[in-house]
Amino acid sequence: MTAPESPGPANARDAGPAPAPVAPDDATLVANLLAARARIAGVAHRTPVVTSRTLDREVGARVFLKAECLQRMGAFKFRGAWNAVRSLPPAVRARGVVTFSSGNHAQAVALAAKLHGVPAVIVMPSTAPAPKLAATRGYGAEVQFHDRLGETREGLAARLARERGLTLVPPFDHPDIVAGQGTAALELIEDVGGLDHLLVPVGGGGLLSGCAVAAFHASPGCRVTGVEPAAGDDGGQSFRAGQRVTLAAPPDTIADGARTTSVGELPFAIMRRHVHAMTCVSDAALIEAMRFVWERIKLVVEPTGVLGLAALRSGALAAPGARIGVILSGGNVDPAQARVWFGRRESPDSARR
Repeated sequence: MTAPESPGPANARDAGPAPAPVAPDDATLVANLLAARARIAGVAHRTPVVTSRTLDREVGARVFLKAECLQRMGAFKFRGAWNAVRSLPPAVRARGVVTFSSGNHAQAVALAAKLHGVPAVIVMPSTAPAPKLAATRGYGAEVQFHDRLGETREGLAARLARERGLTLVPPFDHPDIVAGQGTAALELIEDVGGLDHLLVPVGGGGLLSGCAVAAFHASPGCRVTGVEPAAGDDGGQSFRAGQRVTLAAPPDTIADGARTTSVGELPFAIMRRHVHAMTCVSDAALIEAMRFVWERIKLVVEPTGVLGLAALRSGALAAPGARIGVILSGGNVDPAQARVWFGRRESPDSARR
């Protein structure tokens, strides 16, 4: 269900980006967004916008799907990672970067570092999806498992930054990350025109906040809705409470990109200003949305990536006749695991087809 309306570097740059507790003014947010668009031009893919008459008939609206599953390294995260790494002074960048991530941001930073010819260390859990772990290493990054070392991922990343002189590139709580992610929605609106609604997946809030700035700038009047897994609605709780809420433990959901316990400070400040509603969907709805987009639209999208589509198809947003944008945020999924999920509803006859 949809929430009610919203009311209303710790060190210098060479020590690495640091969370910003208060959002800049709107003019600065838009300037950052446009600067990010210029930086990623010709490097990040301008991913296609996909439509489906079947989907339009099903929901009674005109739907535009931004296929970030076709982005470099398979997810929108490349946008923010490239923007953040590119924004560093060359001498700082040359020392290398470090981040912490369960998967997509890990791959994004690893690839951005490789393209810049600088070292990258990625802090991950040992339980990270195998394809994401393999891809991160494949881009040449060094992987450190924080759970095997008995440290928090943030703590280990901070220690490695101090000990090795690396720059921390956080997953979502930094202006360069937010601005880079927002270019996905900016491109979508540039390609299809103004929107009535925009549905965006939410983990740490970097994508949602960046896309909200893009909608504010390029499609005034567009209502932006963030979508989370029902098991991890920290963003929705925060939105309704008017202050950040932190879950006691990472949520148990198949949407591994949304297993955060709280949204970032900067994303939340932007959310309060430019996001209109938050909603959530079940894992079962995610599986059904994945099945639909795989079978009918021929796109491989991961569970986190279909959060917005699942909300639309399950009726969390009903907007007859509206123009609706949906960010399909990523496509890095283990096919064997997807088969298990799809098999939950698969009959013996359909399994043989």
